[in-house]
Amino acid sequence: MTAQVAPLRRAERALAIPPARLLAAVLAAVATLGSAFALAAVSAYLVTRAWTMPPVLDLTVAVVMVRALGVSRGVFRWLERMLTHDVALRGVVSLRTSLFTALASRTDDALTRLRRGELLSRLGDDAQELGDHVIKAIVPALVAAVMLVVVLATFAPLSLPATAAMAASLLLAALAAPYFAHRAAALTEQAVLTTRGDVTSHSLEILDDATSLRVDGRLDGALARLAAAQAAHDAAIDRAARPAALAAAAVPASMVLAVTGSLLAAGAAWTAGDLSAGQIGILLLLPLSSFEAATALPAAATQHARSRAAAERLDALIGEGGDGDGSAPVPAERPATATLTARDLTAGWSAEAPCVRGLDLDLSPGSRLAVVGPSGSGKSTLLATLAGLLAPLGGEVSTDAASLREAVTMFAEDGHVFATTLRENLRVVRGDLTDEEALAALSAVGLDDWLATLPHGLDTMLGPDGTTVSGGERRRLLLARAVARRGPVLLLDEPTEHLDTARGDALLAALLTPGDESLVPASSTVVVVTHRPEAVPADTPVLRIGEPR
Repeated sequence: MTAQVAPLRRAERALAIPPARLLAAVLAAVATLGSAFALAAVSAYLVTRAWTMPPVLDLTVAVVMVRALGVSRGVFRWLERMLTHDVALRGVVSLRTSLFTALASRTDDALTRLRRGELLSRLGDDAQELGDHVIKAIVPALVAAVMLVVVLATFAPLSLPATAAMAASLLLAALAAPYFAHRAAALTEQAVLTTRGDVTSHSLEILDDATSLRVDGRLDGALARLAAAQAAHDAAIDRAARPAALAAAAVPASMVLAVTGSLLAAGAAWTAGDLSAGQIGILLLLPLSSFEAATALPAAATQHARSRAAAERLDALIGEGGDGDGSAPVPAERPATATLTARDLTAGWSAEAPCVRGLDLDLSPGSRLAVVGPSGSGKSTLLATLAGLLAPLGGEVSTDAASLREAVTMFAEDGHVFATTLRENLRVVRGDLTDEEALAALSAVGLDDWLATLPHGLDTMLGPDGTTVSGGERRRLLLARAVARRGPVLLLDEPTEHLDTARGDALLAALLTPGDESLVPASSTVVVVTHRPEAVPADTPVLRIGEPR
């Protein structure tokens, strides 16, 4: 049990929720349900007391309380929603910061073995599950515990038998229903989220490669796999719904028990003349309003199971990159220069048929290298191995810097463009990047005219994954990001693709030619993968990768 709960507890620490903010959210939620509970009690008293036709002034206080409680419930509900979502959103920001920092510190190639959709699902959906854990599990559980005491304290002065019946029914709703809901969710959650990852992966594959899939005649097969994954996902959701419905039925059943007990106790008290008409009305009507906090507990238990599964997946994703307490490691200072060395390198996705064999490279600070070869020959795989994103199948890749990851900046042709401002898309590589440096990087890659057309300059919002920019603009934006990094080793994978020939060749020459006209510092090592060997400057060393297998 400890091994199962530990990842969730570490994730809760990574959320870094201030206790004061959490307490404020719980108190606001208690005030909301307390207002509703008090409104029901006062209304029940007012209705039954008015039935006895007392003087009107005897009802004035109750009438005013009904109005005040009706207004306060809405006010407290708004405050509770604001506070709980503030806590959850702050927690998700803290969690994702820790996750990205921990992932950046991993030294193995486990992340590259994940499908893109699976990684996206974990960093996006799983992190959001833990944000929902605050709103749907932690706060409701604490509120239910407080309201249980409030309800029993209200019934105890009126009737001990009614209090006993209420205690039994509340315990049934607060313990049995969440237990079965949690058990049902735990049995199906892993399957549901696994199939969701399959659907995401197949969808992204089709969206990204629809044209090539159609040309190769593989689009129908990809659509069939997507349909099968969606069917499996739907079936898993259906399996989860049936036991969840049984768990939800436990709360209405407990309400029947509470109402029955209160009815019997009220009848006995009325016959004995122990209670007034207003008090009898409270005993009869208040049980119907005593379960609002308990009705959220089955959903809270289900969310707890979902959050625990998400925390376990994130814990496995972080691996050795996390320090176990959710805190983000402090990144080391970026070195000024670095020598990149590869000895007897064997690289590739498959040990049976590696892409590159027996390669020796010694790239000193300021050196330039062009890598050319036909598609499928392993150029991108070689770059990923040099960058430390793939573990070499043989040999070694080393640098004289403290860490290979700290020294290398890699420009990937499928690099992500975030749905934020242009400035923040550049600051991804350097948090201290100034506006002047950002403008200089954009100018260096030829985006001056494009920048001039943007309505808000660097503050212009870009669509998700570059949907609001053209292919050439997106490629140069990614290149500007790499240029702004100004790292000691720069690895570029087809940086001039989607550009017209003249502009692409000029950029390629500016990257590979050291000196004042270069886009990168003279001390930086630059390795460029290109499909245009004729555009490589004459004095630049060229590495030719063999024919595809």
